[in-house]
Amino acid sequence: MGGLRAVAAPFVASGPSGVAVRTRLKHLTADDEKVLRLVGAHLGSLASKDLKARCRDGLEHSADTWAVRKRGLTPLSSSRWAGSITKATHDQWALARRCQLAHIHNLEAGIRTIEHRLAQPVGQKSTKKAPGGYRSRREWHAKSRRLRVLQDRLAAARADREAGLVHVVRGGKCLARTRHHLEAAQLTESAWRRGWEAERWFCQADGESGKRYGNETIRVSPDGEVSIKLPAPLTHLANAPHGRYILACRVTFAHRGEEWADRVAANRAIAYRLHYDMGRDRWYLTASWQIPPTPTLPIEAVLAHGVIGVDMNADHLAAWRLDVNGNPTGAPRRFFYDLSGTAPHRDAQVRHALTRLLHWASTCGVKAIAVEDLDFAAEKTREKYGRRKRFRQLVSGMPTGKLRARLASMADRTGIAVIAVDPAYTSRWGAQHWQRPLTSTTRKTTRHDAAAVAIGRRAQGHPIRRRTAPPPPHRSDAVGHRTVQARMGVAGREGTRPRIPGPRTRSVPPGRGVNAGNQNAQHRPGRSAEHETWQQDSLPLSP
Repeated sequence: MGGLRAVAAPFVASGPSGVAVRTRLKHLTADDEKVLRLVGAHLGSLASKDLKARCRDGLEHSADTWAVRKRGLTPLSSSRWAGSITKATHDQWALARRCQLAHIHNLEAGIRTIEHRLAQPVGQKSTKKAPGGYRSRREWHAKSRRLRVLQDRLAAARADREAGLVHVVRGGKCLARTRHHLEAAQLTESAWRRGWEAERWFCQADGESGKRYGNETIRVSPDGEVSIKLPAPLTHLANAPHGRYILACRVTFAHRGEEWADRVAANRAIAYRLHYDMGRDRWYLTASWQIPPTPTLPIEAVLAHGVIGVDMNADHLAAWRLDVNGNPTGAPRRFFYDLSGTAPHRDAQVRHALTRLLHWASTCGVKAIAVEDLDFAAEKTREKYGRRKRFRQLVSGMPTGKLRARLASMADRTGIAVIAVDPAYTSRWGAQHWQRPLTSTTRKTTRHDAAAVAIGRRAQGHPIRRRTAPPPPHRSDAVGHRTVQARMGVAGREGTRPRIPGPRTRSVPPGRGVNAGNQNAQHRPGRSAEHETWQQDSLPLSP
């Protein structure tokens, strides 16, 4: 047991703090699309200039510089449009800073790994706790050169962070690089240009409580009428009073439509975003608002009806239901998904698998789902897994963060609590203690199914291992049973007790074995004929 890290206690994950729903803008006229494109392009250019100014300020940013930027944007749009643009700029800059810090940590981890392996002799075998040396002098030389490259990148990244310099591309770095590989992307320059401009458009507005329908800039009435407050240079395109433009279409929200209608009727804040999907040639409207977090119940209360342990894998979710005593009941369930393809496809696959999982949990009457608190942020470096490129791609492709967020949001709607457990040793110990006992002639238990049982037992506070001493009334040696655990530090304390041949342990039937002819050894265990002889006593005299 030495060398194992401490396992953190399980906890009930908090619910979502916000809601976002999306609907399509159907039956738009040519004038509607023209106005939306002009508004998005104009505000997008202002957002690009504001982001440039914010990046130039760096760490010297203050409330005064923010006020100066907002006052400069107000005559070109409006005070509310300027507030939305500056807020989005601050969020994007903060996100870039967080990504910059994560990149520095990733470089540091890679440098530590290379330095450790370079210090080992060539061909040194690796151990469970530390990697070994490189396999050849050629590889050692290549890694020494890569070490210098990573050190230079780390020095540049640290210098940028100390100076408050971030690198941000509005529209996406991936799309920007596609411009140089149009043939591989099967795009023409004009098609790429249209997509690039569409991604850089800006048309989103924050909500305001107390204002009409919860938003003064992009307003949606209860009957679905959408109107936009046009920026100052585009007010000549208005078709309604006060410089507003009303779209010809009507919108409805199929998901959480009643909640949205209640907020609109009460004039509570709702943020809206208009987005153009270049691939589908469609316009969408996204509404979002904050909600009070659901009160977190004690873990004992949510485990009153058992738990469902879930193990996340590259292509499926392995789940098993456990009763209140930690015993797996029924058959394991597997919910498959496909993580290849585009990001919307992967997200839809994850949502579909989670929907089936939650429906099964509701049918079973279970009020808790236990999942691992996974975070592969430090496990994706190529220096950690070396040539195992497929495994690196597998780890990088598992949407751990998105699955946690989706599961917490979807489970909150169904009244099912999510329990996060420490992922340490769940797969190894689950396979060691549960895979073989749960396998039968009609059911093949996989390593992932056994890990689901281990996750559920850890959420309930039970040990993962199965072997425990029976209660005292059922012990063969009264209270002192032979399977009582030894003290910490005793070698072999986790092993089973060796079986001693003889009738007492029933490993060898009476009258057989090496002591078959020795009646003294059979009936008087612990004694030997070499140390004690057997003789018949004389009969006692009667009085």
